[in-house]
Amino acid sequence: MSKAIGMVEYNTVSTGVAAADLLVKTSDVEIIEAQTVCPGKYIVIITGELSAVRASVDASKTRFGTKLIDSFVLGNPAEDIFPAIYGTTVIDNPNALGVLETFNAAAIIVAADAAAKTADVKLIELRIAKGMCGKSYMMLTGEVAAVTAAIEKAKKTSGDGGMFLDSTVIANPDSKLWSTIL
Repeated sequence: MSKAIGMVEYNTVSTGVAAADLLVKTSDVEIIEAQTVCPGKYIVIITGELSAVRASVDASKTRFGTKLIDSFVLGNPAEDIFPAIYGTTVIDNPNALGVLETFNAAAIIVAADAAAKTADVKLIELRIAKGMCGKSYMMLTGEVAAVTAAIEKAKKTSGDGGMFLDSTVIANPDSKLWSTIL
């Protein structure tokens, strides 16, 4: 059994709170984040063993499917995912900057996982729908070629459900920009 991360995203707060309760009652999982995000949606991110996360997410989707916006289960997520979600990533030598934006919360985590597993990059931040009208973004750094490859993979991954919005790669960001990001 391996560590996993899963998420459900609902279009109402009341359903999201009920789903959070069902997720933890269904299997032995921990809630990483459960909160209202713009514009009045509710997300729940859980972690645990892969089978437990899958069972909880499946139960939530079955019970509250009519209010579900999106969901995912990732087995063996990239190690950078958790610090990027919490905003605790430490970047010593930033290089190129990649930014990718999605229309929803679930797509950004799946895209970030794909990006981190594609090339030698470091996830800086995952902003999950907070203060962004339900949109989300990620930032990552590494060598230009690695950042470009990671962003391209993330675009394809997030675009599968039509959730890709925009992206950019900046080869050599100015130190003044880095000071606002790091």
